[in-house]
Amino acid sequence: MNAIEILFWLFITIIFYAYFGYGILLYGLVRIKEIVTKSYTVINPSFEPTVTFIVPCYNEIDILENKVHNTLQLDYPTEKLQILFITDGSTDGSQIKLENYSNIEVLHDPIRRGKSAAENRSVAQAEGEIIIFSDANTVLPSNTIKNMVRHYINPEIGAVSGEKRISQSEKENAAGAGEGFYWKYESMLKRFDARLHTVVGAAGELFSFRKHLFRPLEEDTILDDFVLSLRITQAGYRVMYDPTATATETASANSHEELKRKIRICAGGWQAMSRLGSLFNFFNHPILTFQYVSHRVLRWTLAPLFLLCLLPMNIYLASQNSTYFTILYAHITFYLLAWIGFYLEKKEVKIKAFFIPYYLTMMNYAAIAGFLRFSKGKQSSIWERSERKVSTTI
Repeated sequence: MNAIEILFWLFITIIFYAYFGYGILLYGLVRIKEIVTKSYTVINPSFEPTVTFIVPCYNEIDILENKVHNTLQLDYPTEKLQILFITDGSTDGSQIKLENYSNIEVLHDPIRRGKSAAENRSVAQAEGEIIIFSDANTVLPSNTIKNMVRHYINPEIGAVSGEKRISQSEKENAAGAGEGFYWKYESMLKRFDARLHTVVGAAGELFSFRKHLFRPLEEDTILDDFVLSLRITQAGYRVMYDPTATATETASANSHEELKRKIRICAGGWQAMSRLGSLFNFFNHPILTFQYVSHRVLRWTLAPLFLLCLLPMNIYLASQNSTYFTILYAHITFYLLAWIGFYLEKKEVKIKAFFIPYYLTMMNYAAIAGFLRFSKGKQSSIWERSERKVSTTI
């Protein structure tokens, strides 16, 4: 076996591990841990600390009323719940509309400094022991707050992440079909991550934490939820995952919008890696570092790069050894399916079987584009909202 063959199989192994192998290994480790330690999750449904529920929203007047109604139906003692909507930079009159609700506090600054700056300001005004962030475009069940705070009876828990869900129909586009599949798999990994040790990066759509653990974020932070949750783990706390605390949102309107969102996330991933250097020190955080590298770092770094290299390597090896022709056919078939998915979406033909290869290819393209954007310093920390499908659910 020559050097190119060795690299070829090494690249395949790392790509497989990043997307599927880690999930298989994680499941096995969790099963072993729970058999050996007989560990269990500590919760207390009657535990009711004071809570500040914060909704950052920028020019969201079209969906604001739905979000307000959804927030007000959350089941939690009113004397222990503070609700804050922060509308910094909004020019659509959101803050005026919100002033009609006496049980909602509104923070507004006419200058838009980005989501991280808004969150810093809102936490400084928060009175609750537990802070919950929720995006304006998400729908939450009434028991959300109770399901999240019950974990804080355990002093090891510094944060709790909810589960993001994508609302989609049977005739979904490529973005919806791919995003829905991806988040189902991600949710499964997060459940097992939490059972092994901790969630590695919380879902910003629904995320809670102990107020005293909050440290102001740099205002240019791109992935505020990711950085905040990992800094809590750096401090020695665990981030729990509660799949019963769900945040449902519609999928991106189309693949262009989803690609725009993915590129931003990947650029933010590179920024986060540059600021969370201690997480690469296995001796400081052995389990956390294993989870962080396996679940996050490989997907943003080596996997996309190796995937880019595999096709030319496969072509070369097939020209030298006929054994590699079968792999080359499978290789080409995958990209052909991805191209068909792209083509069908342009024609507005909905066949999900083609959309998953397309979505996976788009994700890896986004990782490379995100790195280039981060390296050139061209990714703004101010969120450029992706267009979402319209939903009538409240």
